[in-house]
Amino acid sequence: MSGPRKRSLVQVRPVTSADGDAWLRMRCDLWPESSESDHGDEIGKFFAGQLQQPLAALIALSPSGHAVGFAELSIRTYAEDCVTDRVAYLEGWYVVSAARRQGVGAALVRAAEDWARSQGCTEFASDALIDNAVSAAAHRALGFQETVQIRCFRKVLKDGPIQQSD
Repeated sequence: MSGPRKRSLVQVRPVTSADGDAWLRMRCDLWPESSESDHGDEIGKFFAGQLQQPLAALIALSPSGHAVGFAELSIRTYAEDCVTDRVAYLEGWYVVSAARRQGVGAALVRAAEDWARSQGCTEFASDALIDNAVSAAAHRALGFQETVQIRCFRKVLKDGPIQQSD
């Protein structure tokens, strides 16, 4: 039997424009398929109030004041297996590698849950890539229940009417 879980000494608060560079670096680590320029543009639009998503972003700071993680949050009208039409959603969740397994991710999720409650939400949802076992385990460790596994598909439609063949 293990002892009580140690609470992180991390501070979690909403991001400010002063956090932009640290948030940018962490976003690039979490989502490397997007360019640094694209991430920077989104962060700029977030601070200018020009984005619908994320609605909120939280940053985790170590006791020495270094950014060690972030969470991006939205409210969705639908999330798999949720029953309300106003579901707080963990759109992005990241902890720098040197700070993992120290309670930073849990502190971010607790703060995200507090934000969700303050928005009147009674459900909180998230997702992970189907092959990301580490993320799935982290979600379960923080009380998320896995509901479904899906594969999403995309098809680009060309301009103009569909050609019918005889």
